[in-house]
Amino acid sequence: MHDDFHLDSLDRRILSLLIEDARTPFVEIARRCNVSGAAIHQRVAKMQEAGLISGAHFKLSPKAMGYQTCAFIGIQVNLVSNSTHNTVYQQIMEIPEIVECHHISGKYSLLVKIYTHNNEHLKQIIIEKIQSIPEITFTETFISLEAGFERSLPVET
Repeated sequence: MHDDFHLDSLDRRILSLLIEDARTPFVEIARRCNVSGAAIHQRVAKMQEAGLISGAHFKLSPKAMGYQTCAFIGIQVNLVSNSTHNTVYQQIMEIPEIVECHHISGKYSLLVKIYTHNNEHLKQIIIEKIQSIPEITFTETFISLEAGFERSLPVET
């Protein structure tokens, strides 16, 4: 985010409404904020330019799509060189079931979030696609029993 960009109360209200429902038409947001539709367009454009927001995405339901298992996998990489880490990262990126990959500190080099159809499918991906990468020395899998909550960062108004 640009250092010279600062959110005011109107920006925060706009963000709160968009977080609540990203499909809310700008004219509806303008009505709720008592400003013109053009003002909303302008504010959102400035927030996009500042890197505060990017795009609007639909959130797919993994369960509705047949993905019953969610897991997190800590991946330890044998760091022979910086290119080793990048090589492993590129191979991890090619596994479509992995929806997030974080470079982390501590025992593991990477932490990934993965959705699979079931535990057997998870086992297959771990063995055939993750542990088969030669530079990976160790993995530890944490199966999510249930997501307690998921939310956006708070936008103070």
